[in-house]
Amino acid sequence: MISSRATKYSKAVLDTITELGHASNAELIDKLRLEFPDLSATTVHRVTSRLVDSGALALAPPESDGSMKFDINTSPHDHFICRVCGGIKDINVVDDVMPTIVEALGGCRVSGRLTIQGECEKCKVKLRG
Repeated sequence: MISSRATKYSKAVLDTITELGHASNAELIDKLRLEFPDLSATTVHRVTSRLVDSGALALAPPESDGSMKFDINTSPHDHFICRVCGGIKDINVVDDVMPTIVEALGGCRVSGRLTIQGECEKCKVKLRG
């Protein structure tokens, strides 16, 4: 839900992340400047921060350089990240694998969601070719 400070930029950010699924501020700026050529990086950063604070966006696993990435899916879920192209997919596996992880850790209490890395189908095919 957009906060009471809804602006054309808030709507545009939400629309763009809905289209992409996950996006960094840099990716948002690249796409949004097609419609808003004078849009500043500071404005995009403020909008994404406000949308995360309001619960309209969630944080996704960061990019390999540590840059924040945002997720339109705000429900609890896990992620798969392709280590070749950097693509992110939402998955739900924590309930299936958590008992195995807890057992492997000798009964430690484990919390949080999982991020799994590998090669997506497209990159796997390219690597074989």
